[in-house]
Amino acid sequence: MKLTARHVAELCEELRGLVVGWTVRDVQGLPPRDVLLVLAPDGGRTDAPGVGPQEGPPVLRLRLSADPEAPRLHLQQGRVLRHDGPLGPFFRRIAEELAGATLTEVAPVRGDRIALLSFRAAEGRRALLLELFGRRANLALLGPRDVVLDVLVPAPAKAGQAPRIAVGAVWTAPEGGASALDGPPLGEAFPAPAEPPPGRDPGRAQRSWRIESHLGGHAAEARAGDLRRGLRQRLKRRMERTEALLRGLALKADASAEIERARQDGELLKAALATLPRGAESVELVDWFTEGAPLRRIELDPRRSPHENVERAFARVKKLERGAATVAEELARAEARLAELAAFCARVDCEGTEGGAGGDAEDPEALEREALALGLVEPRQEADVRKRKAPPPRRPFKTFHARSGAEVRVGRNARDNDELTLRHARGNDLWLHTADVPGSHVVLRVERGAEAAQEDILDAATLAVHFSPARGRERVPVHVVPRKQVSKPKGAKPGLVQLAGGRTLTVRLDADRLQRLLRAEDQQAAGPEGGD
Repeated sequence: MKLTARHVAELCEELRGLVVGWTVRDVQGLPPRDVLLVLAPDGGRTDAPGVGPQEGPPVLRLRLSADPEAPRLHLQQGRVLRHDGPLGPFFRRIAEELAGATLTEVAPVRGDRIALLSFRAAEGRRALLLELFGRRANLALLGPRDVVLDVLVPAPAKAGQAPRIAVGAVWTAPEGGASALDGPPLGEAFPAPAEPPPGRDPGRAQRSWRIESHLGGHAAEARAGDLRRGLRQRLKRRMERTEALLRGLALKADASAEIERARQDGELLKAALATLPRGAESVELVDWFTEGAPLRRIELDPRRSPHENVERAFARVKKLERGAATVAEELARAEARLAELAAFCARVDCEGTEGGAGGDAEDPEALEREALALGLVEPRQEADVRKRKAPPPRRPFKTFHARSGAEVRVGRNARDNDELTLRHARGNDLWLHTADVPGSHVVLRVERGAEAAQEDILDAATLAVHFSPARGRERVPVHVVPRKQVSKPKGAKPGLVQLAGGRTLTVRLDADRLQRLLRAEDQQAAGPEGGD
């Protein structure tokens, strides 16, 4: 169940006649992937679908969802709870940019599963771009000339490949757009629901209502399933901790039976205090409390004096007595809590008889609130997105450290080799590369006016061999050249350079040296290996 390019075109056609010319009254972020635009009419329009004249000025809520389970675009008729918690930077940005803006167009893009909503804002033209590509669904805020101002889900960095949607770059459509006429129309793919939303009449927004009912319902079921699974896991973790507590209390109860014997051992030690040896780990004493008065071995702490060992024995008696006084009550409480957890977990496990959304299933959000009120689980720990640090910019090299601490940079792939050599190396640095064998460019950083230590050069040469096809050979020749004597021929393929001097160093494999270098890799620069 998903929207096709044809469905997107039909939805845009319906929405264009309903909301174009309306003003954005509010922007509600619904993390992690949804946005709700609250629209009010401009110029006194009163023909909003689903809103009667007795309800005052009409307000429409337009939902844009990049939910990977059910990406969609529609007027929102059903009830939506406002998000309670911090909002990420994308939601805050579009709220700032679009508040008070006028919606000027709703249109499909290139006959594909892409919708573009254009706005006339105080700062100029703004647009929300919704790509409805299933698991790759995304939302982007565009400025003049389709420059990307912000994106909901930044593309992961790939070596040698720029992301298609990147902040500061012009948005480009994906290759091979689909035809908007492919497949059945929306009315056939999404049958009309049996009943209108409670208290609402979809009116002329029939297509939106169908999408909200089918895809919105599917997304709600998927979210309910996620909430149910998460609550079940937290309950079971609490059950495991309670079972561990019960095991500990059982041991505590067993220890309570040793109180009298522990007291007797203390009395034996006290009676023999004058003869107790210092530094002994144990002592054998005549046990006058047992018939026949056999010898009894009593453990001692060799670090304590005889007097301290006697005090230690009676302290253990008092501890056992305190535990015995409360262990029965603690066991009863723990057993009751375990039963309560098991019963609640059974309610969560009951997902109904109709795909987890019908029968006897209970609302997982209501179950969550009840479990929190009963103290069965702790509140979910959600990271504050406002404090999330931006990922560090990608560097075209890995960073290692030679024996002296000097930095050694290793290119990731052919294009990165060029970037490293031509833009991230100074003239006084040493450039290294395996002779007559492809591999990564390696740069040993050398301070101005200084000379590289021989051990550092061997470290850098070892890395040059390791990041090349020659890594398994016992002896490998490596070029060592000052960076200022390395140049790039015009039109040469990525990674290809020419040398104007330097020397060749034969490197003999040293496993210990290599392991030391690999352990010293800068983790922030970790990434795929590569060469020219």
